[in-house]
Amino acid sequence: MAFLEISGLQKFYGPNHVVRDFNLDVGEGEFVSFLGPSGCGKTTTLRMVAGFETPSEGVIRIDGRDVVDLKPSQRDIGMVFQAYALFPNMTVAQNVAFGLKVAGMSRPRIAARVAEMLAIIKLPELGARFPFQLSGGQQQRVALARALAVQPKVLLLDEPLSALDAKIRVSLREEIRAIQRKLGITTIYVTHDQEEALAMSDRIVVMRDGVAEQIGDPFEIYNRPATRFVASFVGTLNVLDARLLDPATGLVTVDGQEIRLGRAVRGKTGEPVPISLRPQAILLGSGTDLDGRLRGRVDSVSFLGSVVRIRVALDGQNLSVDIFNTSAMRPPKPGETVDLAFATGDVLVLEGPAD
Repeated sequence: MAFLEISGLQKFYGPNHVVRDFNLDVGEGEFVSFLGPSGCGKTTTLRMVAGFETPSEGVIRIDGRDVVDLKPSQRDIGMVFQAYALFPNMTVAQNVAFGLKVAGMSRPRIAARVAEMLAIIKLPELGARFPFQLSGGQQQRVALARALAVQPKVLLLDEPLSALDAKIRVSLREEIRAIQRKLGITTIYVTHDQEEALAMSDRIVVMRDGVAEQIGDPFEIYNRPATRFVASFVGTLNVLDARLLDPATGLVTVDGQEIRLGRAVRGKTGEPVPISLRPQAILLGSGTDLDGRLRGRVDSVSFLGSVVRIRVALDGQNLSVDIFNTSAMRPPKPGETVDLAFATGDVLVLEGPAD
């Protein structure tokens, strides 16, 4: 049985259907991210789990107990907000101790638990400081310690790193994941940052317009997206407009160049069909044993640190090719004609609207 069960969850704000028939089972100790653009319903779903929003319909169970009618303080959850929400008039230690004090824990036990949590977040010497004396990353770690101090059954994090700069975000996300693994706490993490979700999660729920478009592990979400939206939202993607020539063998044409996918494709002869390829799945040159081929003209070459992105124009469409930047590499020049090779197994036939 799942540790956190969400079944048939719906949320209406007047005529607006914000969350639509959301279903998810989360195992004990699992780290699940809700990923999607602003307004997709991910934070509303999290807030319903937390008890800050009331579902219009549906069931939420934590460790077998229905919590829909319980207050947030009765649900045994810990919550970390984007804006830290630390008490400015309390020291770090007092912030971490707040929930323990409310729970009636004795002073010696509170002191021991606070010391334990400050050690876990690697700030053991900052207990006497006030929030304004801390950096943003330190404040967020204190917020995490406060949420974990009461030993909740479920940890909820609502875009906790979005206010931090890129380098601190990477460092802190690794710390959060390490702490979560160490404590084995069931965690729901809301983010609009695909890299964050891919790096941290056991599973990802990709949301759009209040619907869970796809639920899967990071490998599945990235490499086998179920819809056109998931494919375009997660990672860089080349989407090409193809036309179906033979549905049985998957023969398509892209700007007059044929690609035989070697598998059946739903549709009728002559119908348009969107296909996609990740930039890193394409190789320059025809001297490979890969079974997919295209030819185009180099439009631009961009150096992105460890990767060089080459923009190639076909007859009316463009696609990107990513190759590793090495000292021996000699990228083609704009205007040069290049052959592109790829495995047809890496070509995805997309379903669903683009937007």
